[in-house]
Amino acid sequence: MSKENARLHRQFDRIGRAVPASTGFLTWVRQPSSRWVRIPLGIVLILGGVFSFLPVLGVWMLPLGLFLLALDLPFLQGPLNRLTLWAQRKWTNWRRSRRKS
Repeated sequence: MSKENARLHRQFDRIGRAVPASTGFLTWVRQPSSRWVRIPLGIVLILGGVFSFLPVLGVWMLPLGLFLLALDLPFLQGPLNRLTLWAQRKWTNWRRSRRKS
């Protein structure tokens, strides 16, 4: 397993801890045999994220779809990992600045 792939799986583990109800689904969808479900699901989630202005869809669908596709497309793993780490740092800094105020 490459460094980028291991980091991506740690991100999935973090999502599973944050949303405990999704743990079983995330475990199943990460299995290599689920590839034929994972790729179309990732594409549908990305399209749903693009059309997030519609009432049922949301922006949350875009990163989840990218994460699912990154499991099968190694060229997405590096940029997605860097973007995730950057967003986590920004979120942590923003929360710290809000507590001080």
